[in-house]
Amino acid sequence: MKKILALVGTNANFSYNRLLLKFMKKHFKQMADIEIYEISKLPAFSVDVPLEEQTEVWKLKQKVKAADGVVFSTPEYDHGIPAALKSAVEWLSYHTTVLKHKPVMVVGVSYGRQASARSQVQMRQILISPDCDANLLPGNEVLIGGATHVFSKDGRLINEEMRDNLEQCFTHFIEYIQVFENADEEEVEMPIKQPRISEAYIKFPTGRLSLKEVQQIFSTIPFEVDLVDSTDHFAWYSDKPNREHVRDVASLGEPVTECHPPKAVPAVMAIINSFRDGKRDVVTRPLWMNGHRSLIQYYALRDVDGHYLGTIEFTGSVEYILNLFEKGAWNKGADASTGASKHEDAAPAAGDDNVDASTGASESSDDTSAAATSTGSATNEPTGIEETDADTGASESGSVDADDDAADATTGASEEDD
Repeated sequence: MKKILALVGTNANFSYNRLLLKFMKKHFKQMADIEIYEISKLPAFSVDVPLEEQTEVWKLKQKVKAADGVVFSTPEYDHGIPAALKSAVEWLSYHTTVLKHKPVMVVGVSYGRQASARSQVQMRQILISPDCDANLLPGNEVLIGGATHVFSKDGRLINEEMRDNLEQCFTHFIEYIQVFENADEEEVEMPIKQPRISEAYIKFPTGRLSLKEVQQIFSTIPFEVDLVDSTDHFAWYSDKPNREHVRDVASLGEPVTECHPPKAVPAVMAIINSFRDGKRDVVTRPLWMNGHRSLIQYYALRDVDGHYLGTIEFTGSVEYILNLFEKGAWNKGADASTGASKHEDAAPAAGDDNVDASTGASESSDDTSAAATSTGSATNEPTGIEETDADTGASESGSVDADDDAADATTGASEEDD
């Protein structure tokens, strides 16, 4: 079933265009899942609106990205679309590409005999403009005039001719969406159909992997991985089932600022900038996510010369590991490298010159403690781990809003906060 986002093209308390979308939601429930969105939630468009006041704008962008198609329902004011609708489209086209190639449809209701014909012409021109670049359903005009006479008191469209036209146009819209989905699937499948791709290998200093093996490794490891490239654009994510962070290919190529709630952006950029400037290499965040304990770790990705290549994020549930620890799993097992029980006396018997079969070194050698010290120093964790993180104001070793299941993983701030 297709997911459709339908925008009420006015901020008026009562609107026949809202009534039309509610009718469509019920009437086409077997064909599509239609979500109605009120543009009255949005602030008036201005490039000077502070980022922290754009949370609702960000939410609308996420809805558009997740939708298979978008329906714009517009009345007609002074032969044009309402100012509130123009403002909403500005938010969806200014420094963002959420409407680019998105299947869209225009409908409209008005009181006059010409319905909303002139405002729909204007709306269509806006949607095919370079800044929007939407895939507009051609033809298929839904022009409903004489609004006071064509709707029943309970909100049904009772004019048979208009209802038949609406059914035909919406059916064509669903088919139109399917055309683009099929085209995308062919593009995805094309590399698989080329033998040279399936037979290709990547040679690493430590071995060789096929492209299929690389893909499945990232799908199998217990932690999901995301990459923000050196230009601060969301570049890649691992195709892991049941991800903690749900990602969408529609977000690929977007600035990282568009992929996070506005309240989270300052903290995210602080982490990335600290990596780019060489001040830090890792940031760790233990959080409650989706009802369980999770660990998020950000790492600076650098080449062999130390040049910044981007930021990688590892996220995953640690419930299984913590449960093992809490049940004392490490208190009763033999040492994997020596076969000796941890409960046995650490000191070897006098005159025991036996060497460790796995290393060739004597167990009584002091190298063991030296190696442990070396390993502990190789974690790249910044010193003063219990101190406040200068970039975010949060402790690296502590949970940020640990009891808030809805907390944003990067900052601990709830996306629902206003």
